[in-house]
Amino acid sequence: MTSRREAKMRMKRGARRAASERRGEEMRGKQRRKGKPGGGGNSRTRTWARRLVVWGGSAALLGMLVLAIAVGVASRTIPSFYQLKATQNAQTILVRARDGTEIVELGPSYGEWLKYDQIPASMKHAMIAVEDRRFNSHFGVDPIRLTGAILESFTGDKRIGGTSTITQQLARNVFLNNNRTFDRKLREAVLAMALEWKFSKEQILELYLNKVYFGGGAYGIDSASRNFFSHPATTLSTAEAAIIAGLVKAPSSYSPTADVDAAVGRARVVLQLMEEQGYISPSEANVDVSAVRLKKARSQNSVRYFTDWVLPQLDLLLPETFEPIEVWTTIDVGMQRAATESVKANTPAGSQGALVSLDRDGAILAMVGGTDYVETNYNRATNSMRQPGSAWKLFVYLAALEAGYTPEDRVVDTPVTIDGWSPRNSNGRNAGEMDVRTAFAYSVNTVAAQLGNEVGFGTVASMARRFGITSPISTYPSMVLGSSEVRLIDMTRAFAAVSARGLSVEPYGVTKVTTSSGEVIYSHREPRVSKLVPDYVAAGMTDLLQTAVNTGTGRAAQIGRPVAGKTGTTSSNKDGYFVGFSSGITTGVWMGRDDSKRVAGLQGGAAPARAFAAYMRYAVKDRPVEEFDTELHLPEWQLEPDDEYFYGDPDDYYFIDEQGNLIEPGRREQPQDGVPFPVEGEQLPNSGLRPQAPGQAASDEFLERATGQRLPPEPPMPRTIRPSDNTRESRQQPRN
Repeated sequence: MTSRREAKMRMKRGARRAASERRGEEMRGKQRRKGKPGGGGNSRTRTWARRLVVWGGSAALLGMLVLAIAVGVASRTIPSFYQLKATQNAQTILVRARDGTEIVELGPSYGEWLKYDQIPASMKHAMIAVEDRRFNSHFGVDPIRLTGAILESFTGDKRIGGTSTITQQLARNVFLNNNRTFDRKLREAVLAMALEWKFSKEQILELYLNKVYFGGGAYGIDSASRNFFSHPATTLSTAEAAIIAGLVKAPSSYSPTADVDAAVGRARVVLQLMEEQGYISPSEANVDVSAVRLKKARSQNSVRYFTDWVLPQLDLLLPETFEPIEVWTTIDVGMQRAATESVKANTPAGSQGALVSLDRDGAILAMVGGTDYVETNYNRATNSMRQPGSAWKLFVYLAALEAGYTPEDRVVDTPVTIDGWSPRNSNGRNAGEMDVRTAFAYSVNTVAAQLGNEVGFGTVASMARRFGITSPISTYPSMVLGSSEVRLIDMTRAFAAVSARGLSVEPYGVTKVTTSSGEVIYSHREPRVSKLVPDYVAAGMTDLLQTAVNTGTGRAAQIGRPVAGKTGTTSSNKDGYFVGFSSGITTGVWMGRDDSKRVAGLQGGAAPARAFAAYMRYAVKDRPVEEFDTELHLPEWQLEPDDEYFYGDPDDYYFIDEQGNLIEPGRREQPQDGVPFPVEGEQLPNSGLRPQAPGQAASDEFLERATGQRLPPEPPMPRTIRPSDNTRESRQQPRN
C-alpha cells in the first residue's frame, strides 16, 4: 500500500512539474514575440548591440595596432639622445631695411648644456608643476587632460591646444612647427609616444629644459637664467625657477624684461602649483618673487617696434622651414631715425607717442610704438586702442560728400540737440552760416553732428569700415566726434586711401624673404585694389583736409609744400592726433598717457602736428612736390542749373548776395583768411580772433546813386550771421 501511494505521489509531482515547464516555455515565447511583428524584437536589438561591440572593439584594436606600428616606426627614425643634444634647430633671422641695410639680427641664444643632475630640483619641479603634473606617470600623452580638453571643446571652450605634455612640447620644438591643426597634433602625439618609448623620463626632461624657448632669443634654462638674472642656471633660486617656468606659456607676455608685474604674477601661480603638488612647503611658496633682481636691459633701437609687429607674420607667409632666413622689409632707415627723434622731441613729459608712416602703396616706411623701447616694448602704433577725436570727422565728411555735399555748400553752426545729446563748441559760441570747407577746417562740432544725423550714423560707421577701421564702432550720435576707439595704423591707412584718390590701401612690412643661399621663398604681391569712393568724393575730401592745414586747426603741420590732414583731440586732453599726407607719404601721430589721464596742453594741432611736420620735412625731401587734385567732377545727378549757367559769370553783372547786399560788377566778396571757429578740444594757434560779421559789399555812395535815396545811419553793432533760406539744411535730397 505504501509503495503504491508513493508511486502515485511521484506521478502527480511529475505531472505538475511538466505542466509548470510548459507554462514557463509559453511565457518565454510570448515575451520573445512582443518585441517585433511576429516576435523576436529584443533578439534583434541584442544582435545589433553585439555587432557594435564586436565592430567597435575590432576598430579599436585595429587603431591601436596602427598606432603601435606608427610609434614603432617613428621611434626608429628619431635621432639618438646624443644627436638631439648636439642639434640646435632654432632659426636665425636677419632683418634688412628696404635698401638692404642690416637693421637687426634675431636668433637663438644658447647657454651651457646642463645634464639632468646639474639642473636644480626646484627648476625641474617648477616645470613639471606648471606644464605637466602627470609627467612621471603618462606615456607621452596625458589621457586625462586630453579627455577633459575634448569635452571642453564641445562646450565651446576651445582649449585643445593646451593639452600638450612636456614630451609633446619637446616633439613639437624639435620636429614640428606651431600650426594648430589636427594633423600636426596627431603627429605630435605619435612622436611623443615614440620619444617615451626610446628615452627615459630623465632624458626627456633634460632635452626639454635645454631646448625650450623662453623668449628674448633664449633657448634653454641656462640661456634664460643668464639673460634675465645674469648668472648660470645651476644657481637658480626657487623664485627665479618659478619665473622661468612661467615663461613657457607665453614668452613675450610674461617676460620679466617686458612686463615685470605679469612675470611676477605668473611666477606666483607656479609657486602655488608647486605647493599643491607637494614640491615645496607653504613657507617656500610665500617667497617674495618681486624681490628678484633682474638683469638690466641693453639699449635697443626703436626699429624693434616694427620687427616685433612684422616677424610674427612670417608664420603665415612662409612654408615650414628651420634654416636661416633673411627678411627684406619696407623700413627706411633714415625715416625711422627721423620718426624716432620727432616723437621723442615733441611728446609732452610723462606721456607716450607713436607714429606710423605709409608709402602710397601701403609700404610701412617708419613705425614708432613708444618713446623708449627698453622702458616698454608695447607697440602703441599697432595695438593701442584710443579715441581719435575730431580726426574721426574724416568719415563724417566722406559720407556727406558721397551723399551730395560739396565743399562750397552752406551749413549753419547753431546749437543742436540729437536724441538728448547737445554738442558744443569749445568757446561756447556759434558762428552761424559758413561753408562746408570752413566747418571742417575749424572742426566745428555742431556742423559735424548735423551732417552725421542727416546722412545717418550707421552710414558714417559703414564708411569707416570701408576705409579699414577694424575696431568696434558706436552708432550713438556722439560717434561723429570720435568717441569710438581705434588703432593708429588703421586711421593712417584710412587717410592713405584718400591720398590714393579713394583706392584701398593695405599696410605691409615684408617685401621678400630669402634663404641664406639667396633663394627667394616669399615675395610680396600687390593686393587687389578696390575703389572705396568716387573720384569727386576723394577730391572733395582732399580739398577739406588741405584747408584744415592751410588755414584751420592743423597749421602747425605745414612743411612748405602741399599738406592735407586733420587734427584730433579728445575731451580733457587725454589724446592728441594728427594724420595727414604729402607727396605720396601718409603719416599718423598719436600722443597721450597709457593710463588715459589728462595731459596739460595736449591738442592735436600742437605737439602731434609739430611731430608730423618734423618727420615729414625729412621724409619728403627727396620727392617732387605734388599738388593735390581737388577739382570736383560731379555726377550728373548733382549738377543743377543755376544763374551762372544761364547768365554767365556773376562778375559781369549786379547781384544781391545772401545778406541782401547789392554787389556791383567785379567786386565779389573775398573770403576772410584765418577766421577761426575753435571747438571743443581743437584750439587754433593764436586764436584770439573772433568770427567777424560780413562787411558791406557796396559803398554808401554807390547805393545812394543806385536807389536814389539817402541811407540811414550805420547801426552801432554788427549784424549777426543768420541762416538763409539757401543753406544746405533747406535743400532737398539729391536726385538719384
